[in-house]
Amino acid sequence: MLGEFRLQVGEPECELGSAVSNARVVSPAPAPGSAGGHREPPAASPCDAPPPRPRALGSRLWRAHCACAAGRGRGLGLWAGRRRRRNWLRPRLRSAAPYAPGGRARRRRRERERRRERRRERRRERGAGAMRRYLRIVVLCLACGFCSLLYAFSQLAASPEEGAGGGGGKPQAAAASWLAGGGRGGAGGVGSAGPAAHPGRSDRYSLKVQPIQRMHLAVVACGERLEETITMLKSAIIFSIRPLQFHIFAEDQLHDSFKGILDSWSFLQTFNYSLYPITFPSENALEWKKLFKPCASQRLFLPLILKEVDSLLYVDTDILFLRPVDDIWSLLKKFNSTQIAAMAPEHEEPRIGWYNRFARHPYYGKTGVNSGVMLMNMTRMRRKYFKNDMTTVRLRWGDMLMPLLKKYKLNITWGDQDLLNIIFFHNPESLFVFPCQWNYRPDHCIYGSNCQEAEEEGIFILHGNRGVYHDDKQPAFRAIYEALRNCSFKDDNIRSLLKPLELELQKTVHTYCGKIYKIFIKQLTKSIQDRYDRPPKER
Repeated sequence: MLGEFRLQVGEPECELGSAVSNARVVSPAPAPGSAGGHREPPAASPCDAPPPRPRALGSRLWRAHCACAAGRGRGLGLWAGRRRRRNWLRPRLRSAAPYAPGGRARRRRRERERRRERRRERRRERGAGAMRRYLRIVVLCLACGFCSLLYAFSQLAASPEEGAGGGGGKPQAAAASWLAGGGRGGAGGVGSAGPAAHPGRSDRYSLKVQPIQRMHLAVVACGERLEETITMLKSAIIFSIRPLQFHIFAEDQLHDSFKGILDSWSFLQTFNYSLYPITFPSENALEWKKLFKPCASQRLFLPLILKEVDSLLYVDTDILFLRPVDDIWSLLKKFNSTQIAAMAPEHEEPRIGWYNRFARHPYYGKTGVNSGVMLMNMTRMRRKYFKNDMTTVRLRWGDMLMPLLKKYKLNITWGDQDLLNIIFFHNPESLFVFPCQWNYRPDHCIYGSNCQEAEEEGIFILHGNRGVYHDDKQPAFRAIYEALRNCSFKDDNIRSLLKPLELELQKTVHTYCGKIYKIFIKQLTKSIQDRYDRPPKER
């Protein structure tokens, strides 16, 4: 039997709010000598623990403490055992949903459902994004296909016009009126060029010949330049691999001589040629013709005259090829999207440069460029609008030349080369500069060797300016020229070219250029060896 109860008021922080819940049950002290005086105290109960700290109010431990206090106040005797206390606490704690075990399970289920929903949403978004990407790719492919069809139709439409306007190697009329009557084109194509080269051959056989992509080489010859030009053409034919197309601009009195010599080489079947008269704008023809040297400025108008030619290599008459034309032609592939022409620097050493010391007009780079060897993409030249210092509006090639001459004609010394320097000074992004070994001149050795590329690999193209082929000022240049001039196309003569030439060069060691005579024959020896390593049909 439970004895008399005595209430002792505890801490008032318990949330249950009744006086009973704030009470603490205290058993009466047993009378002395009674049996109860020897009763063992009950086992320690969690309810006997001191109340939690005040900042833990509302926590699960505080709720349990209040429940214990309330149960003890009702006389339920929660100290009777752990099982009874647990059974009593469980239904009361379960009423607090966030803290009950069932509440945790429901909360976990809801969280899992939310995660699944988020995953499904992400999958739907990824699927929609992938579909949008697929649609963009399909639209892009359709647009590319449409543009390809337009390009194909434009090419098909342009083909009949080109067939009707071109052919025979004749230059088409330029847009300018001064070209309407100019151009004596196709003066007898030589070699495997088709019916023009063989008038007696039927056209039906020529239709079976597959078109061959030729390398186009242009030269302008006036006055006493016939021999130099023929020697230059011979050096190009000897070493080149692919067939050549020569565009020869010459004075009328030289046409017959060119035709007779080139027709005698028809057995080679490795080149074709066309002869053109010298033509300038009618209103300023005399002024253009007398600029620097006779006919030299003709090269400025090549993009306007040879409208059917895409790319062209222009060379002066005093050029000698010591390496196949194919190699310099391959530099066209190195052009970037803005470059339209390639030339070599005028000087490698600024201390002996002409432009940086004496020029009275703008020039390209530090020492200017030399136009004796000029590789051109003429399609780009015809399309490009050039920056200039005459107007804020960009001008096309044909519209720019005459105003440029009028502005600078009193300040230029080297004629068309100076005009090219002025053009590329304002448009430096349009020029590709190749090394000096592609345009080796006496300036590179007359005061000591200053072309490092030629010292390492040899001379590729020899440029005998200043008339060094015809005097004794630079005997090394003259020795090379005379060796190629006297050489014929027979294999034995070409093979035997090197030994006598080396002996002649050894006699020139008293000059600065002769001291390094080995660079003159280094590449020439390799070119001759490569010629005989090729099959006979390709020589």
